[in-house]
Amino acid sequence: MASPPLDLARPRRRAGRRRGSLAGWKFVSPFMALFALVFLAPIGYSIYLSLYKTQLIGGTHFVGLQNYSDALKDSQFWTSFSRVALFLVIQVPIMLGLALFLALAIDSGRLYGAAFFRISVFMPYAVPAVVATLMWSFMYGTQFGLVRDIDKHFGVTLPDPLSPHLILASIGNIVTWEWVGYNMLILYSALRVVNPSLYEAAAIEGAGQWRIIWSIKLPALRPAIVIATIFSIIGSFQLFNEPSILKHLAPNAITTYYTPNYYAYSLSFDGQQFNYSATVAIIMGVVTMIIAYAVQLRGIRKAV
Repeated sequence: MASPPLDLARPRRRAGRRRGSLAGWKFVSPFMALFALVFLAPIGYSIYLSLYKTQLIGGTHFVGLQNYSDALKDSQFWTSFSRVALFLVIQVPIMLGLALFLALAIDSGRLYGAAFFRISVFMPYAVPAVVATLMWSFMYGTQFGLVRDIDKHFGVTLPDPLSPHLILASIGNIVTWEWVGYNMLILYSALRVVNPSLYEAAAIEGAGQWRIIWSIKLPALRPAIVIATIFSIIGSFQLFNEPSILKHLAPNAITTYYTPNYYAYSLSFDGQQFNYSATVAIIMGVVTMIIAYAVQLRGIRKAV
């Protein structure tokens, strides 16, 4: 009985696949090395720090999850967390609502000077956050800024935007001014890829503008709204620049634990509590990841 012929091409195909696989890894290796250096390594080091505790007497020793247990019992941490949660619940819907309104207005084709208006709305995003905060802090000033000038010119007494009761709303106004154009551009870009034949079919059926918005534009915007919401949630939990700068003008309104990020910064650079600061940062990173994933998952289910 004759033996089956040998497939001599099979080893060559396997060798070709191996060479192709190695070539692929060579292409992605620079990115993987940079990703590990600037992303994975800091996270790993922060986790490492959070498992230790440094004391004046005894030095640094391993404490396991004690720092996490202490953080979950820390009233200052929960105060800062509840503040950014309130900020998220109020500011993010307002900002995304404005961005949605502006995107729909520009896309409608009925807005005069739409290109100039689009650039004007997006321009605040190009202003660095530090510069934007300094600019708005000048306008908020009751002793030297715009509020003072209005009070003096009209003989009125406006509420102090930097008072403890209004400072969070003032920060929300700054953040909205900075980011509404960015979110508008995300939503507007999603509207530009909608098939024009859908609008033509709706017009033939006699649908008005509100019907087109509700039945065509809003469903098409759902993935973009989910993305903008996730970015806004992450940005809310990372709130740092605005309170850290405004603290010099409103020291009685902004504490060292005003937001979790500012609390971690104060622990590390002012209190030299690097281990506990890393613990707060890790907790906030996990919480942000969970909430962002839940929003993404819910958005995908609605889209399906």
